[in-house]
Amino acid sequence: MAVTGNTTQTPAAVHSDAPDAAIAWWTIGPGQGEFRSEGLPRPAEGEASVRTLWTGVSRGTEALVARGEVPESERTRMRAPFQGGDFPFPVKYGYLNVGTVEEGPASLQGRTVFALVPHQSRYVVAADALVAVPESVPPRRAVLAGAVETAVNVLWDAAPLIGDRVVIVGAGMIGCAIARVARGIPGADVTLVDVDPAKAAIARALGVRFVLGPDAEDQPLEPDVVVEASGSGTGLELALRLAPTDGEVVVASWYGSRAVPIELGADFHSRRLTIRSSQVGAVSPRRRGSRTTRDRLAVALRLLEDPAFDLLLGGGSSWRQLPEITASLAAGTAGELCHTIDWSSAGEALSDERESK
Repeated sequence: MAVTGNTTQTPAAVHSDAPDAAIAWWTIGPGQGEFRSEGLPRPAEGEASVRTLWTGVSRGTEALVARGEVPESERTRMRAPFQGGDFPFPVKYGYLNVGTVEEGPASLQGRTVFALVPHQSRYVVAADALVAVPESVPPRRAVLAGAVETAVNVLWDAAPLIGDRVVIVGAGMIGCAIARVARGIPGADVTLVDVDPAKAAIARALGVRFVLGPDAEDQPLEPDVVVEASGSGTGLELALRLAPTDGEVVVASWYGSRAVPIELGADFHSRRLTIRSSQVGAVSPRRRGSRTTRDRLAVALRLLEDPAFDLLLGGGSSWRQLPEITASLAAGTAGELCHTIDWSSAGEALSDERESK
């Protein structure tokens, strides 16, 4: 794909007294962005300086951001913790960042950490915004913490029990993460449903069953729990048809500003079905009194000790390819698994820039 973004090093907020700088990716229009050099302060007491190793692209949300489709009503709620700018544009967005602590509290020095930080090469944040990655979790796999954290929250909302039949409609990154976590429930029978027959292989590798979407209603699934993670109205309607009488569909998809028409006639009322949203911005009400978002993230990172999650990692690219990636997100051609961004060469780029001045 041709590069549609601005790949020049455009200075932004570089202070003459700043001891260091970072390369950051800003989305400036639908499918377009630019790299900006941003000054970094020295970490103060209680802060840490982190060099980014990998960032991950959260396809569903970042596609909406790349297209400028975050609804005006949700622009405050959908702000990432360390977002720069405002929706729709220009905005520095992202929340799957794994790096190494270069300077900060002794307990974090040299540790690999996860943070809800956008796509940029280095950053300084409060140390309590960092969560240490278990040594048994490879740094690249750790970018999946956001997806697995979402899966944990969805399952806290859906509350499957021992031996339950769990059906997840949509075998993208989030659907697959939910399936793998649910598989760990004793006696659980987990099925992924998707319209893409190629997803059968990943379902098998994750240790769950696979059913092709058009065939799902003809299968004896008899689910106790139904989760919709397809990102499509068609998937949501299928989830409703699969749900048991008096059952509910937990909706993990977020559609942004798109309208999603669904059929609420036929037997929707007679079967007394319920549609309930699940959103990772807050801990599930079932656990909100006893768990914080940091607790939930720590659970996700422990779950990532499971090497099967490597199946959810899609392609990897250098940070220099973020223009193409942003264009593909806006065009809807990006892959469904987690695309990872390698920042290992970003420091050399900044050094070359300084020497050229």
